[in-house]
Amino acid sequence: MSALTGVKVVELAGLAPGPFGCMVLADLGADVVLVERPGGTGPFVPPNGPLQRGRRTVTLDLKSPDGLAGLLALVEKADVLVEGYRPGVAERLGFGPETCEKINPRIVYGRMTGWGQDGPLARAAGHDIDYLAVAGALDPIGRAGERPHAPINLLADFAGGGMLLAVGVLAALLERERSGLGQVVDAAMVDGSALLTTFLHGMLATGTWRGGRGENLLDGGAPFYDTYRAADGGHLAVGALEPQFYAALLKGLGLDDDPDLPGQFERRRWPELRDAFTERFAARTRDEWAETFAGLDACVSPVLTPAEAPGHPHNRARSAFVEVGGVVQPAPAPRFGRTPASVPEPSRAATVPEVLESWS
Repeated sequence: MSALTGVKVVELAGLAPGPFGCMVLADLGADVVLVERPGGTGPFVPPNGPLQRGRRTVTLDLKSPDGLAGLLALVEKADVLVEGYRPGVAERLGFGPETCEKINPRIVYGRMTGWGQDGPLARAAGHDIDYLAVAGALDPIGRAGERPHAPINLLADFAGGGMLLAVGVLAALLERERSGLGQVVDAAMVDGSALLTTFLHGMLATGTWRGGRGENLLDGGAPFYDTYRAADGGHLAVGALEPQFYAALLKGLGLDDDPDLPGQFERRRWPELRDAFTERFAARTRDEWAETFAGLDACVSPVLTPAEAPGHPHNRARSAFVEVGGVVQPAPAPRFGRTPASVPEPSRAATVPEVLESWS
């Protein structure tokens, strides 16, 4: 028994955020049925990839009467429906919230979009980078004097999108225990991206975020919170903010007895401090530095590639990565003491009658 065992979810196939949110639900034990369109989702979604793990998959043409009837039959038995269409599309196709609520008043209707269900941009196209831009989350990311830099599509699609969707669905399911009724969860990536900047807004309000892009404490402006290139081309991540960690950093670098070294918070001399760190880190390989700092609380870590991460001793010890269908991928998280998640299985084909029989 996992934490969400018994929760039945219908997921309409989409890109990135919706599948990720439903993957989280499936990882935690929900029975997620993925409704795929004939011909698949397109070139951006690998068939039976990690984001589709833990599902049964049925193929329905939702533009046909039979396909729509099959979907609504699933909705009648489900706890959750998740769709990622632009506003109004689900209604036009015949499975909008009002229709689904008439069939099943307890249904939690998750809507995963970029701009949300209303507002001037609600029906506009967009991608992760656009939602970050409008939310004020993109401008602070990058080096001083350079243009903003998009951090792949991790923030809006997955953190501010799929994860926000999963949280919203879980909250609605919890509320349903009190009211007996489902509701619509409007999960917009622009909202989620803005939510991720809450700490930054606090720093702005207190004046602790004082500079422009790449000139502040946590954006690479501080030489003790940055990355450095090693002799072999690898990199080290340094996050030595507190005095005790900074002292350990200097010890590991052999700079603790340098009388000419600037003080940690002498901002005008940060370029000198960065030069000193850059020179030291360039003298040894990434793994040599990792070994040096392994016994020091200096907040210095080797920057691993995604391919390297599963082999790190800490990740191996915690089984942070698993193999599903021959593909190594992150394991379910978080961890539960009494109802742990099981290792996911690859998605598998099913039919609507098979699913309905299992849900009866």
